[in-house]
Amino acid sequence: MPDFSYTARTAGNATQTGTVSAQNKAVAIESLKQKGLHPLVVKSAKKTGLQMEIKLPGGGSIKPKALVVFTRQFSTMISAGVPILKALSTLKDQSDSPALKVALEQVTADVQGGMSLSDALAKHPKAFSEIYVNMVRAGEEGGILDQILNRLATQQEKDSTIRSKFKGAMIYPAVVTTVAIIAVVFLMVGVIPKLTSILIENGGQLPIQTKIIIGISDLLIHKWPIILLVGGGGLFIFRRWAKTPKGHRNLHRFFLKMPIFGKIILKVNVARFARIFSSLLGAGVSVNEALETTAGALSNVVIRDSLIEASKMIRNGHTVSESLAASNILPEIIIQMAAVGEETGQLDTVLNKVAEFYEEEVDTIINSLSSIIEPILIVGLGTIVGFIVASVLGPITALQGSIK
Repeated sequence: MPDFSYTARTAGNATQTGTVSAQNKAVAIESLKQKGLHPLVVKSAKKTGLQMEIKLPGGGSIKPKALVVFTRQFSTMISAGVPILKALSTLKDQSDSPALKVALEQVTADVQGGMSLSDALAKHPKAFSEIYVNMVRAGEEGGILDQILNRLATQQEKDSTIRSKFKGAMIYPAVVTTVAIIAVVFLMVGVIPKLTSILIENGGQLPIQTKIIIGISDLLIHKWPIILLVGGGGLFIFRRWAKTPKGHRNLHRFFLKMPIFGKIILKVNVARFARIFSSLLGAGVSVNEALETTAGALSNVVIRDSLIEASKMIRNGHTVSESLAASNILPEIIIQMAAVGEETGQLDTVLNKVAEFYEEEVDTIINSLSSIIEPILIVGLGTIVGFIVASVLGPITALQGSIK
């Protein structure tokens, strides 16, 4: 039976975290409610961060694009006055995703049996996230389901676009790096040993850099099993450490401090926070619940934890802007815009504008990512190859001069 980690509010309005074993997420939520807890964030204890692809048992996988298309079409049909059951049935038949068909078939059956749409979706957490379910539930309660679905589709499209652009921007650097590694290994294994034999046969004192290159070459040729063993062991230990709460947090803190990529990670999370938070507020979800639910959707655990702490401060009487400012992680513009939104009573509208601003910032950075990384790669790889060539050809050139 799988384990689910949760953040819940007790009857005394305190925050409680822990894990619960249940058959699925819906059962876990019901179990927490029976204990007198109000679930805020419930997710699989074995998975963290954002999933690029949603797996369904026996049904293949649901790609984000398929879910975006479904949500957008569902919103359009509801806006046109099509009954929910009819819309679900039609979209199920039209879907090109086998896994989504399976999920929608079960959702349709549950809704037809009298279950609310949000509860039916909640039974499929691998297809419909907690954010998705909460927003649908708010749309049902507020009678604005079509508007909420439209917001969901927009949010999913933004996320999908960012992922696609980032993947596209990283293709060139990845290819160049792979080719360069292959070239360096070929030099060290196939070329250096032949040149080394010439130097050793003719004697003479070798420079320290040449000895280093020869040593690395010998290591790659004769000690490669040890290198694989040490590398594999190091990777195993690192992954075990990264899965611990402390290691996971420290790793995510390091990600935020990385040059170039740290800025991208921060902006992506800030844009996602602003859009989801504003959507939940616009749907009528309370500030505390919206903030804690939004925190569960962020990929960086440091930012996620800071939002959960901010929600605790809000329950203690602080304003949203004051609580967000205490995190010392979010950019100042978020704090200032939140303060303006609170003063004008349009916090959701203001944060939606912030989301658009940061999404444009992310687009700009990602679009220029290849041009930023390319010169760094060329200089770095050129330095490595140049060092190898100079370390070996230098002594050979000196040897030829002495022979003459």
